[in-house]
Amino acid sequence: MAQVTSFSDHPSSVPDSCSDSKQSTTLITHARLPGHPDLLCVWVDPQGLVRSIQPMAQAFKQPPPERLQVVNLQGDWLSLGGVDLQINGALGLSFTDLTLNHLGKLGEICQFLWQQGVDAFLPTLVTTSPQQIQQALATIHRYDQQIHRVGSAKILGVHLEGPCLNPSKRGAHPQQYLQPLTLATLKTLLADQGQWVKVMTLAPELDPTGEVIPYLCQQGIAVSLGHSQATAAQAQAAFRQGATLVTHAFNAMPPLHHREPGLLGAALLEPGVFAGFIADGQHVSPLMLQILLRAGNYSEHLFLVSDALAPLGLGDGTYPWDDRHMTVDQGTARLADGTLAGTTEPLLTGVSNLVRWGVCSVEEAIALATTAPRQALGDRWEASRRDRPFMGRAANQLLRWSLDRDGHTLTWQRLLANT
Repeated sequence: MAQVTSFSDHPSSVPDSCSDSKQSTTLITHARLPGHPDLLCVWVDPQGLVRSIQPMAQAFKQPPPERLQVVNLQGDWLSLGGVDLQINGALGLSFTDLTLNHLGKLGEICQFLWQQGVDAFLPTLVTTSPQQIQQALATIHRYDQQIHRVGSAKILGVHLEGPCLNPSKRGAHPQQYLQPLTLATLKTLLADQGQWVKVMTLAPELDPTGEVIPYLCQQGIAVSLGHSQATAAQAQAAFRQGATLVTHAFNAMPPLHHREPGLLGAALLEPGVFAGFIADGQHVSPLMLQILLRAGNYSEHLFLVSDALAPLGLGDGTYPWDDRHMTVDQGTARLADGTLAGTTEPLLTGVSNLVRWGVCSVEEAIALATTAPRQALGDRWEASRRDRPFMGRAANQLLRWSLDRDGHTLTWQRLLANT
């Protein structure tokens, strides 16, 4: 079975006292939390953990602690950090190419992603040889055994994107490594390291037996439909078998059509199914994203991914990719034949893009990169307690979002970063 993912990295208990002889309690005032209509105040105890969240009117109903620091957010939003469920690499290293010699580099990437506002992520392995996949999985296993530094994004597991994809929708995935979608293929592919695979993208129409998706679900692997020619009926059958995700909506799948809704159309109407999407302005037009978001009721069915490639953090230029090369121009990566390979924009840039394009509200955009990916992997909290995910978390892990006066430019920073 795949190991159980937990997004909580705070202690199981919070100190009873909010005062300390050497350290001060922090009161964060005039904060907005997505889903809350009113301004709130957040109490942070001397250990730096969120203790309680209250309406502003209740902030000083009791005498304040002796040592108190007050931080006024002036109506800015607070959120958890981002979670990226599809990211292919960073700082020049593709996760598919991981070897034991890259342990240090993998640590650098985790720190870099933290600096980019990402709390946790799924390193994504694209289609390659079974041996290379096994090597990358073993490297991530070894890295997980290390002591990780504070200020480092957490690896939740692995997203295996392929190799059981429809050849006609393979995109940039190399043809020679595509595999049939059979139990024998999966057992060989996963072998001894399958417990590190958290999500697998596959084309469901390649399995006429209907055995594969239930098998993966039994292994604790979430099945995502993608790089597929599945009809709506085939997608619905896959959802009944246990598939719960869709990989990069619109890309590498049939378009929505009024006579054949296809994979995506079926997903948008299926309870409990989430579709990832890329908001770089190249993979999907902003206008079509607006249609997608309305149809999927925003974070009820959708979540943001970066789908970022190895040059993330390096800038534009030409870079190697397996035995090919890709050219990055203004953050968009293409192969020599013009095939769209991915992007080098970080996850939270997608949040800012959604607001800048005016396709959704600030709250909805933030949720698509923070709470929705957690929900997509099954980390669901009580709907009646929207503050619950914040309780007991280190305050400096939270994100503060600010919207400028023109109402179009959204920026973020780690909370209390400058205090």
